[in-house]
Amino acid sequence: MRILFVCTGNTCRSPMAEAFLRELSAERGLRLEVRSAGVSTVDGLPVSRHALQVLENSGIAHKGSSTPASEGLLEWADLVLTMTSSHKQALLRHWPEASGKVHTLKEYSLPGRDGAGGELDRHYSERMIARSLGRRPDDALERRIRELERQLPHPDIADPYGGSYEDYARCAEEIREALSGLLERPEFQSRPSERNEG
Repeated sequence: MRILFVCTGNTCRSPMAEAFLRELSAERGLRLEVRSAGVSTVDGLPVSRHALQVLENSGIAHKGSSTPASEGLLEWADLVLTMTSSHKQALLRHWPEASGKVHTLKEYSLPGRDGAGGELDRHYSERMIARSLGRRPDDALERRIRELERQLPHPDIADPYGGSYEDYARCAEEIREALSGLLERPEFQSRPSERNEG
């Protein structure tokens, strides 16, 4: 499975999520390809110093630089996990055809995700399609979206950008917790034929 993590600048949250998931998948013998990108970045910016420190203190060496989200990356990915609902909406505005595979990390990682969260995703897609066709979304649809948003936990991973090392460490913990939930989903349960050899 190919997973793309997306945040704003691809220098803090998404590189940490990428590095943590690579480490976790290697530990569990899962065959995952993992990348990250940003919705508002340029190629080649360095990963934040504090993000690198958090990873290093977790025993993870990470090399990389920022990459803008692109149609090619979204086509490459089987699953796109954003750090916030605004990142998700930004991607869907540009690439509405990717709606079935773009989710926030926290939403997708929740137990029982296919209930209210799955319904919310379907409604978000309906709203994006209506808007892309120049139509105003139905009032009942908007009411249902607001109702579902109130029922679900906050879907965003806090942005540590410009903060202290402690802010980055808290963010990393939030990411790791969501990744633990992610790997509990049935599609991430390792089967013997999918384990890495050697």
